[in-house]
Amino acid sequence: MAERLPTLDEDISLRHLRILALLLEVGSPTQVAQILRTTQPTISKALARLRGHFHDPLLIRVGHAMRATPRGTALLEPLKNLLSACSAIQFPDAEFHAPSSTRQFSLLVTEIGMTETVPALMRQFESVAPGLRLRALPLDSRAFESRLEAGEADIAIGAFPKATGAVRHQRLSVDRYVSLVRRAHPRLDAVTQPDQFRRERHVVVTASTTGHAAHRTIERALTTELEADRVHLRVASFVTSAFVASRTDMVATVPARLAHYVAEDLELAIFATPLALPRIEINQFWHERVHRDAGHRWFRAAIKTLFARQPC
Repeated sequence: MAERLPTLDEDISLRHLRILALLLEVGSPTQVAQILRTTQPTISKALARLRGHFHDPLLIRVGHAMRATPRGTALLEPLKNLLSACSAIQFPDAEFHAPSSTRQFSLLVTEIGMTETVPALMRQFESVAPGLRLRALPLDSRAFESRLEAGEADIAIGAFPKATGAVRHQRLSVDRYVSLVRRAHPRLDAVTQPDQFRRERHVVVTASTTGHAAHRTIERALTTELEADRVHLRVASFVTSAFVASRTDMVATVPARLAHYVAEDLELAIFATPLALPRIEINQFWHERVHRDAGHRWFRAAIKTLFARQPC
């Protein structure tokens, strides 16, 4: 039988319950503080108050992580239901008129999204809904589901094949990887051949928690195919790797959508990478609690339309 939540008193607010739900999900006060854009002492103070209210530790430290007690585990599902119901009350399924709306949407995007998707989306807003505002936040692959659940963002755009829970998704596009060199590269014709490609000096993007989960696959593929002495530079950004290729004789391998976006300005030549590399399925993700909201439906449709207009 599902655990019943006690009546809230003056010491426990809806924010406290949202903090508890996140703590039970991610098991890290530091990460919850980052999601809610507050401080760790604030989260620790809230947890202490929650422990007193529920007469239970709720979470205990095990090694470097925190694990829910049986009482905490039993509370998670009813907490989710309560928060979802509160969201439905706060954001009823009313009509949404984009041309006159001043609503602010929040979007979790990678550095590529910051460079390409955000400006294009703002141009779309300018033309059809000039009062709308956008808050673009860096995408952290470790916590994007929790950030959507907490309401920090409306939508996350990325490649995350293992997304689970109450997160819905819609495919936006399938991208591929291509390689870039400057147009004045001394071996411009030869570099497109497999043997010469492997002999060139390469800049490789090191996968991090910021960005698509799929980028770890391309890092492994490149470092497997290339000799260690051919990787002369490692950076954390595909945009940076493109800039490096434009200023040196090094080869950068990046998602095709980004390559076509920056090639003209940076005077780069694009060519098919002569290696077998994976493709990237880009999706937009959102939480179940906002699925029926009229404004959110409009925002999702605007993003879908934007990607449909942009060839890879």
